Parts: sequence; C-alpha cells; structure tokens
Amino acid sequence: MIRTYLFLASVLLTLTAGLVHGQSDKKSQAIPVIFDTDMGPDYDDVGAIALLHAFADEGQARILATIASTNYPNVTPVLSVLNTYFNRPNIPIGVPKGKAISDKDSQHWSDTLVVRYPHTVRSNDDMPDAVALYRQILAKQPDHSVTVITVGFLTNLADLLDSKPDQYSKLTGKALVAQKVKNLVSMAGKFPNGREYNVFRDSSSSRIVFANWPTPILMSGFEIGEQIHSGLPLTQNTRIQHSPVKDVFTISLPKSADDKNGRMSWDQTAVLVGVRGHEPYYSIKSGRLTMNADGSNGWDDSGKGHQYLVEKIPSSQVEVLINKLMQHQPGKKQLE
Repeated sequence: MIRTYLFLASVLLTLTAGLVHGQSDKKSQAIPVIFDTDMGPDYDDVGAIALLHAFADEGQARILATIASTNYPNVTPVLSVLNTYFNRPNIPIGVPKGKAISDKDSQHWSDTLVVRYPHTVRSNDDMPDAVALYRQILAKQPDHSVTVITVGFLTNLADLLDSKPDQYSKLTGKALVAQKVKNLVSMAGKFPNGREYNVFRDSSSSRIVFANWPTPILMSGFEIGEQIHSGLPLTQNTRIQHSPVKDVFTISLPKSADDKNGRMSWDQTAVLVGVRGHEPYYSIKSGRLTMNADGSNGWDDSGKGHQYLVEKIPSSQVEVLINKLMQHQPGKKQLE
C-alpha cells in the first residue's frame, strides 16, 4: 500500500511539474507588446486590437499597454471598452497630453461603444500621459525584449525619443528605447513610394521617428492592407452577440460603398506580423524610408535599419486568417 501511495505521489508530482513547466514555457514565449493606436479615424484599429487579444488568449502575446496616439475625448474610454470586453480591464492605457492629432471616427461608433459596453475609464483626463506610461513600462522590462506595434500616428514615439530622464529611468528616451525595445512594427508608408495617412498626418513626428529610432523598424505599407478586406464574416456571424468589435463593423461597413466586401485591413497586418513574424505571409525588403516635404515617403535601397513587407502568399489567404481572428471571443485570461 505504501508503495502504491509513493507511486501515485510520484506521478502527481511529475504531472504537476510538467503543467507548471508548460505554463512557464508558454508565458516565456509570449511576446511583450505595447500597442500604440489612433483608435478612431478608421476602424481597422478595432480589428487590430481584436487580433492582439486573440494572440494574448493563445499565449502568443502579453499586452503591456494600449496607448492612444490621438486625443479625441472618447479614445481612452473606447480602449477601456475593448480591453474590458476581452477580460483584460487592467491593461494600462495612456494618451498624449501635449500637442496631438484629434481626429475621431466619422461613423460615430465610438459613441455607441461607450454607451453600450462596460468600461472603467471615463475620461482622457484620468489616464496618464502616453510618454510617461511608455517610460514607466519600458523601464521595468528586460533589455531588448519589447515589441512596439504602432498602427496610428507616430506622435508618442517622437515624444518618447525626446523625453528626458525621470523617476522611472535615468536614461534619455532614445537610450531607453535602445535598451528595452527589440523592434518596432508599424502600419506606415506606401512602398516603394507614396503618401500614407499615418505618416503625413503628423509628418513632423514621422520625420523624427524614421530618422532617429534606434531599433529595427518593420513596416506594413498601405499596399499590403489595401488588398485584404475584413469584417463581413464577423457581422454575418449570428453566434456572436453583444460584441463591441462586431458593433463597430456593423455600424461602419454600410456607410461606405467601398467597404461592401469588408474594410481594408491595414492595422491588422501590423499586429499579425508583430506577434507571429512575417513568415510565411510576407517576405521583406530592406533599406530605409525617406521623407519628402509633403509628408509622402520614398525608399532608399542602399539604406539600413528599415524593412517593409512584400506579399508572399496570396492576400486572400491572409484575409481568411484575419477574418477568423477578428471573430475570436473572449477567453479565460491566461497572461497578465
């Protein structure tokens, strides 16, 4: 009998150790992400944050913060709605307190979300300054570990580079980024040249970031997301009820004849490659983005430090994947 008890105890310890080890491995494999978004002028941001939470539920990402790069009044309450819906109401939220773009949604879906869904944030005034939050979070992370995914204006990143030592770190902003950030993935630009909204709308910040950011930058250009349409399968899925993500696309898609097959999916591609990597979906072109006087961009093949995505598999296959991920329903929170 004693031998039986000892055997069962041994098995239990082995199983427990394996479970703990598996959980530890899963957590260690999750990519720490700061998500920087203009969450409003367009609604692909909503699809993008849905993907990010889906990856977090799968143990592929750990969301350190969701930070607004615009400052219209509803932007932080909307981020709170979406984080709360996906069972992560305590994710830190920041917003620029200085000069910033105030563009908001023209379809008025943000008003619907803050009225219809629970959230803990009532006002931008209640949230910390974006740069202060960046510095606070980055200072606590292991060196060269954080992926910054930006799908909006580069306002916060330019201000972060220009930030001075403070209570969170003795380093300047650029030195702090160099020490803590692994890479920057951005929905920005049009390649090999063109004029894209995220870049030209705050072109002064774009110039600063593309000239001075000290880690590799991978960009998903306008031409990538332009080919991918999303949201229609979500709006047609009758099993999904009372979803802020579904509501946004249900409200917005009918308001544009261009979106009859779904909204173009620029921001979702940045989250996809930011978490899972560019393979097998895309190859990459290396060089350096250049800025023109009118806020448009060019490309220098001889430059270093920047890359942009080039389609590798048919965009229709990526479209299917993005539409599936956007229908992800809130699961048990696995990672803080």
